[in-house]
Amino acid sequence: MSTLREAINTALKDAMKSGDKTRLGTMRLINAALKDKDIEARGAGKGPLSDDEALQLLQKMVKQREDSAKIYEDNARPELAAQERAEIAHITAFMPKQMDEAEAKAAVDALVAELGASGMKDMGKVMGELKARYAGKMDFGKANGLVKAALG
Repeated sequence: MSTLREAINTALKDAMKSGDKTRLGTMRLINAALKDKDIEARGAGKGPLSDDEALQLLQKMVKQREDSAKIYEDNARPELAAQERAEIAHITAFMPKQMDEAEAKAAVDALVAELGASGMKDMGKVMGELKARYAGKMDFGKANGLVKAALG
């Protein structure tokens, strides 16, 4: 079992013992999502998810909750938005620290120089290498704009 899964299962047990219902529910949601992906991978002839794939799944879960929280706020449902934000906090506890804007720009600039990327035709190569090196640490939606600026 991967270290990320062990950490999630330990957090699940701790939440059960402490009676923290929000955290317990979130840990159960994470475990269910991981098991669903494992079953899907098994059907495709692959093994269980790696830690990197599990981190991508956690990022997706955070993004879904951010979108839901925004919708709840737009529709005057602050209590539901607060619940989504609490789940986000529990999920992000298992993710590596995200790069801030300056760190991401420095990483993009260094990678563009390292790869010798000169124009927009190299965009895919740069983005692919960023995803390989900084999976889970960088918001690739924002990185896309930084790469365009660096290459343009």
